[in-house]
Amino acid sequence: VIWNKNKYDVKFCLDSTGAELKQKIHSLTGLPPAMQKVMFKGLLPEEKTLREIKVTNGAKIMVVGSTINDVLAVNTPKEAAQQEVKAEENKKEPLCRQKQHRKVLDKGKPDDVMPSVKGVQERLPTVPLSGMYNKSGGKVRLTFKLEQDQLWIGTKERTEKLPMGSIKNVVSEPIEGHEDYHMMAFQLGPTEASYYWVYWVPTQYVDAIKDTVLGKWQYF
Repeated sequence: VIWNKNKYDVKFCLDSTGAELKQKIHSLTGLPPAMQKVMFKGLLPEEKTLREIKVTNGAKIMVVGSTINDVLAVNTPKEAAQQEVKAEENKKEPLCRQKQHRKVLDKGKPDDVMPSVKGVQERLPTVPLSGMYNKSGGKVRLTFKLEQDQLWIGTKERTEKLPMGSIKNVVSEPIEGHEDYHMMAFQLGPTEASYYWVYWVPTQYVDAIKDTVLGKWQYF
């Protein structure tokens, strides 16, 4: 087994699986199985035995991966400390009290906001959800095009047509003092900076929106 320019002589039973070999490599290298990429004529299948994939005496097996300590060492201590402080702050403070959200919420409830029904979960309405604000305080409406598997985010200026599969996550939190409405974010990229925020979503539709966008169930 070759990992990180180090060579390890391993005696291992051919009737053991790839997953068991990963455990053995873990005991030798300290590299957790989840962080190992084990290569033998391609990626080593975890469920097959070494005999099935024709590992023979003297075979070379390559391992790629970094230990958790290596990964942590890449993050400079200063960055890590800043991230911890930020995470702590965020934990203490509800989203709706954070400055970026206060700007919008302090405008108050939109005049044409859709009515909310507390303590009830409803399916998505057939009409677009309208009367909400986005983070710049502009009016926004959400249209769920189920037959095209798209979410349309419409503002006065333009309509973004997003494939449901491109939305990584949906987060929401009740608005303090107006718990029958939520603020909600659609994650459009890999980081939090890609969140598209929508304010004053009626509470009865929150679960249906999450389930529809994240594909929890199909509507027939």
